[in-house]
Amino acid sequence: MRKKFLAVCAAVLAMYFMMSAGCVQKKFLYPFPYRTTVESYSARWKVDKFLAVAVMKVESNFSESAHSHSGAVGLMQIMPETAAWIAYQLGESPDEIADDIKHLREPETNIRYGTWYLAELEDEFGGNDVLALAAYNAGRGNVREWMERNHWGENFSDVDKIPYAETRDYVKRVLHCREKYSELYGAHEFIATPIALHELRFARLKNLSL
Repeated sequence: MRKKFLAVCAAVLAMYFMMSAGCVQKKFLYPFPYRTTVESYSARWKVDKFLAVAVMKVESNFSESAHSHSGAVGLMQIMPETAAWIAYQLGESPDEIADDIKHLREPETNIRYGTWYLAELEDEFGGNDVLALAAYNAGRGNVREWMERNHWGENFSDVDKIPYAETRDYVKRVLHCREKYSELYGAHEFIATPIALHELRFARLKNLSL
């Protein structure tokens, strides 16, 4: 009986420490600020919310005031010219575009644009997370060049073959963070459906904003 009691106690303690470890990781290592906004726009553009929050963590560590040397700003580090292009794709009017660029640091605008751009890259590269993330970091033109030069297809997965060290490290960090967020906040909620770009382009042609 004593051995059985000790085994039960050990199991309870192990479960307690596992739960505590998860809580600690959520609070200090992998928090999920702006969760409602991320989930809303991730669902709207049909992109994995855990991938989106992982990009945000690696890009800015959730700092609204983050500003790179190249000029990227905000939580998801959007370049103003990229933001203007995204706004045009979303069918925004010139006044709306100017206003959004002015407020690009604000979480609502930055997350809306960042999640849309991530979804667009996922669609362009056939749902390949490695290629989409590489394009988010190094630019789609560079990724297309690497694909052509090295004969990579849309099933490419060898991160170590990415020629830029910064981009290799970036992709690895985002994928690691995505895995952790998926584990901590519910892997069963993973979304892998690419965005329906034809609907967005139709909206742009009709000058409608989704």
